[in-house]
Amino acid sequence: MRNFDKFGVMIDCSRDAVPNVAGLKRFLAAIAKMGYNVAMLYTEDTYEVENEPYFGYKRGRYSMAELREIDDFAASVGIELVPFIQTLAHVGSLKRWREYRHKIFDIDDIMLVDEPRTYELIENIFSTLEKTFRSRLVHIGMDEAHNIGLGKYKDIHGYEERYSLLMRHLGKVCEIARAHGFESTMMANDLFFSLAPGVFCTDEIRDFPPEITEKVPHGCEMVYWDYFATDPARYDAMMISSKKLSPEVWFSGGAWTWGTFAPHNRYSIKRNALALSRCIKNGVHKAFFTLWGDNGGECAYGAVLPALMHAAAVAQDMPEAEMKARFHEITGENFDDFMDLDLPNYIFGENVPVESPYFQHSACNYAKTHLYDDPFLGTMSANLQADDASLLAEYAARLYAHAENSENYAHLYRTMACLCDVMEKKLLLAKKTRALYAAGDKAALRALAEGDYAECIRRADVFYEAFRAQWYSINKTYGFEIHDARLGGLSRRLASCRERLLAYASGETTKIAELEEPILPMDDTYITSWAEMISANWT
Repeated sequence: MRNFDKFGVMIDCSRDAVPNVAGLKRFLAAIAKMGYNVAMLYTEDTYEVENEPYFGYKRGRYSMAELREIDDFAASVGIELVPFIQTLAHVGSLKRWREYRHKIFDIDDIMLVDEPRTYELIENIFSTLEKTFRSRLVHIGMDEAHNIGLGKYKDIHGYEERYSLLMRHLGKVCEIARAHGFESTMMANDLFFSLAPGVFCTDEIRDFPPEITEKVPHGCEMVYWDYFATDPARYDAMMISSKKLSPEVWFSGGAWTWGTFAPHNRYSIKRNALALSRCIKNGVHKAFFTLWGDNGGECAYGAVLPALMHAAAVAQDMPEAEMKARFHEITGENFDDFMDLDLPNYIFGENVPVESPYFQHSACNYAKTHLYDDPFLGTMSANLQADDASLLAEYAARLYAHAENSENYAHLYRTMACLCDVMEKKLLLAKKTRALYAAGDKAALRALAEGDYAECIRRADVFYEAFRAQWYSINKTYGFEIHDARLGGLSRRLASCRERLLAYASGETTKIAELEEPILPMDDTYITSWAEMISANWT
């Protein structure tokens, strides 16, 4: 890969969606042809660990045999499969099991430093990885452990300067890794900045005292991750600062798949083109792109193939026309057609620039927030300025046409088409309901209940079927129980609201309490959590 020695993709296998082996092989074959030579499977607890039967239990974890099969295939297409695990934070799913709940946790989802059981678990992890992966490089995570030492550790030992905790723990983890044959480790370096005190991703070049830099273990490479920056100065400052911690620095960007059903290829392309240009300028020759699955793994990881193709083209100085031709050769798909998978979120038009107010906090998430917006509570509709859902019908028609013409990715187009279909009816449902209720128009409310509500339920059920088919084609079956509950709950709630509207229209009830309460304005335009979308109550 011109300009880069290591160029990779990370697939999230821990947010309910665990990609199945066949799907991963198809994906790895595609990115290998694009020029990628590294892949990482982000596994918090979704992999088998010897002597730890509850680790990944009921989560669809990969067996050691499955990981060896994936590793063998990756090697056959020229990709180094690097394990990406967590050894400090982001292991909250283990709290479900008594085996870990009171033994390895400090606070939040952070492991308890200096606790023997913590290191017993980490020892078992590396013993397993040693027998599973060819690569002698491992990503040990360690990101976002903001409250390290402020929970159970503090209760037991009292307050300790938190840099000392981080460095002591890092030293132990790297020592265990080396003992099991891993020559190099890599870690997210945000804590070095945020524990300063300070903030991660700053546009100021940071220095670190010798008592920190001298304790960074030999062979521990730094990962500067940034999915948001628009200013070249920030990339420059962070890369220069990161090199003060380790001579080997990786950049990690994002191909946005997280928190939403539809991908954000347009947003990803813009951010990563800038980031890669700064990598080249600053002599950072290792990079990878994350496909996170926060809040349910709803977006298919293959949906961001255009963003990954574009990043590979930037890394290779490939002209746009050649990039699009290459994409078609690899996938059999038209690049611009594939970009249409972004459309369900583009309720204000597909040409709205990603820097517009409609993309506040990086990228919009309208399709999910308004799919799950309660038609009586309507909290997600408070600041919605859209008053026309007809664009979604146009998008659906285009996506259905793409599905008909696609040999390999029809399931992606069809799922997004069905999402646009349901959103055409759902987008303004809460606003219509509230307006007619305020006007006291019972006849119109009855018509709305018998028309839009009934049709919305039907379309939601069609979307469910398409989404389920997509999930099973690329993921293990585990994790879909979450979406059975969410999407089944959506249909049941729509039916419940419909029944109450009909009761109100017929005079069986005299008011609907939720529609009596005014909606207050909300400032949060980018929400990814299903629980925050559906209710102000605890879920």
